[in-house]
Amino acid sequence: MEILGYIIALFIGVSLGLTGSGGSILMLPVLVYLFGVEILQATTYSLFVVGITSITGLAKYIKEKSIHSASIIAFGIPSLLLITITRRYITPEIPENIYLSDSIIISRHILLMTLFSLLMIIASLKFIRKKENDKIEENTCTRAQNYFLKLSIAGIVVGFLTGLLGIGGGFLIIPALVTFVHLDMKKAIGTSLFLITINSIIGFLSEKHFQNMDWRLLVSITLISIIGMIIGSSLVKKVNTKQLKLIFGWFILSMGVFIIFKEIIVYSYHK
Repeated sequence: MEILGYIIALFIGVSLGLTGSGGSILMLPVLVYLFGVEILQATTYSLFVVGITSITGLAKYIKEKSIHSASIIAFGIPSLLLITITRRYITPEIPENIYLSDSIIISRHILLMTLFSLLMIIASLKFIRKKENDKIEENTCTRAQNYFLKLSIAGIVVGFLTGLLGIGGGFLIIPALVTFVHLDMKKAIGTSLFLITINSIIGFLSEKHFQNMDWRLLVSITLISIIGMIIGSSLVKKVNTKQLKLIFGWFILSMGVFIIFKEIIVYSYHK
């Protein structure tokens, strides 16, 4: 199972390099199901892997000045605030068993993985849905109204989800940048990678407890993902990214549905 985990870790890096989003949402289930990492520990591991991997692909966009600084401020400040609050004060307080009633008890694992699977399904629709206008010219940015407020709200949502589930949030960041700010895809990807990097690293550093971490596993997965990122970045002009996103979207949808049914079966068995 670990071999499959490393293969998917490579795939995650490739996805981040090609599209600036999507791949990191697979990291949590890979850690939980294929490497047997406990759910809360897995969210911490995911933040580390995604953050360090994103740095690798970010350098190119910084060099090409494909970063939108105003969006980083509008999106980044509220998201970092929510990440810190969530990692320090909300995630550690989630009880191992949640008693909804005398007869209904849901474990922390089932709750978080079910929530995560629903998020995967929502994310998959972003990749599967066909859009007539995938490319929007950057000069329309000046016509965007109230984008600062809209990006701040999106930052709050992504910050909470990043802190709670250890995701990068690129599948939400890029649509927000394209829709609200009207960035072209290249600058949206570069800005997304910057935000994912900062959010993930701050989320990881906001963790209260670092003991009992399997650094060998963590570093090995990260290195594999970095290799994938390098491959993805080198192929970005040679691959049909629209077709890749479609395939990737269906894969994420399948994984989301699988996780839901798996957790329902586990819950029914233990009930």
